[in-house]
Amino acid sequence: MGQKETVVTVISKISERPVNLDAALVVIYGLDLGRKYDLAREETLIGRSSKADIQIDQEAVSRNHARITNTTKGVRIEDLGSTNGTFVNDDVAASARSLQNGDLVKIGRTIFKFIAGGNIEAAYHDEIYRLTTMDGLTQIYNRRYFDEQLDREISRSRRYERVLSLVMLDLDRFKEVNDTYGHLAGDSVLKQLASTVRTRIRREDVFARYGGEEFALLLPEINLSGARQLAEKVRKLVERQRFEFDKQVIPVTLSVGVATLEPHHREPAELVRAADEHLFEAKNQGRNRVCG
Repeated sequence: MGQKETVVTVISKISERPVNLDAALVVIYGLDLGRKYDLAREETLIGRSSKADIQIDQEAVSRNHARITNTTKGVRIEDLGSTNGTFVNDDVAASARSLQNGDLVKIGRTIFKFIAGGNIEAAYHDEIYRLTTMDGLTQIYNRRYFDEQLDREISRSRRYERVLSLVMLDLDRFKEVNDTYGHLAGDSVLKQLASTVRTRIRREDVFARYGGEEFALLLPEINLSGARQLAEKVRKLVERQRFEFDKQVIPVTLSVGVATLEPHHREPAELVRAADEHLFEAKNQGRNRVCG
């Protein structure tokens, strides 16, 4: 009987372990891209302080910014009265809240993806692969993936003699947005823009963040006239869109350049150059317009 009591006691102690080891944060945007932070401790402090468990050396991050607790009740995040707030899936975490697998946590300009479950290592490697094709901030394709698809679509266009168009989009006076409202607001504008444009494109279109505040939209089997029409719709949509950050409305417009693949385009870069030239033309004509 005594032996049975001992067994029950040991099992009970194992089940009451305070920490769930199968949870981690992965950097998907910012410095140390792809780095994994295991949430193996009951409490993990995030902040600018050198004493923080996860240190983020950015002006927008408070010394003691947020705390994550990991217990048998689940994983929770709590903002510690930071200056710029803690965001979970773009919502301000005004009070302690639970984290679910796949949640995006933004602190300063750094974005983490929360992963949890039975096989953290597999989930981590999946996320690392995803980072090779996706832009962590906007959650659309990145430049590397775009370049690969541009090569593929040009080959396909020539093989089957089908049209291919390219739209290059650039936010007008984006530096002024950052200077006036701050880089956190600039990041928010980029995310909102990507979400807005994504609602207007087809599944087969390739929409990517080309660099900084410039975006590229590859349109298979769409001629120049169709590309112009879509570009104008997107331009008007963005002009009417209410971009807001921290209760401030931010005016946003786009300059757009459009080009189609021509027989004399020998390299993919020549199609990009043609669209970029029309983009610069739109800028020079006063911005907030489509050229091409």
